[in-house]
Amino acid sequence: MLDYEDFLRQRGLALWGKNHPTANLVRRLAYEKNRSYMTYRTYIEASSPEVAANTVICLIHQTNYLLDQQLRQLEKAFLEEGGFTERLYRERKKRQHF
Repeated sequence: MLDYEDFLRQRGLALWGKNHPTANLVRRLAYEKNRSYMTYRTYIEASSPEVAANTVICLIHQTNYLLDQQLRQLEKAFLEEGGFTERLYRERKKRQHF
């Protein structure tokens, strides 16, 4: 993300804020069915360098959010169920009783 921000800064291009109208459009694309690179292609390939870089920054923010959510869920599961070794030990103990 820093590389894209540097790209914009070095060329005197705007870094979109969270509420920038086009940033909102790009963020809404995440809710499209069957989305792929093609969903974002026009914003990246057929747009100005400013739009392309900001689009990628939006996608990085979305990816970071999803990764943070996944890490929170993994942490919760680890605290509630233990780690792999602990679960394996419990399963072995269960099978020894049969």
